Amino acid sequence: MPRRKSSIKRKRADKKRRIRNLRVKTDLKKTLKKFQALLSAKNAAEAKNFLRTVYSRLDKAVKKGILHRNTANRKKSRLMHLLSKCA
Repeated sequence: MPRRKSSIKRKRADKKRRIRNLRVKTDLKKTLKKFQALLSAKNAAEAKNFLRTVYSRLDKAVKKGILHRNTANRKKSRLMHLLSKCA
């Protein structure tokens, strides 16, 4: 248990950030699962349109500091590769 005032404040702020980060990550995971579902249903045209949304969510996560830039780029590359296989 923190004793100093600054430590208490830091713990409170960390909790808020953790909740925000979890919200963004779960939203991103849901988006990725939806994209995977579109690919498995052989909806290449719809998946291609949805890919823009996935890219946007990944870029926003990078901008907020939740994902590393290289991680997001690697995910984008793999998703594009899956889409090209499907089409």
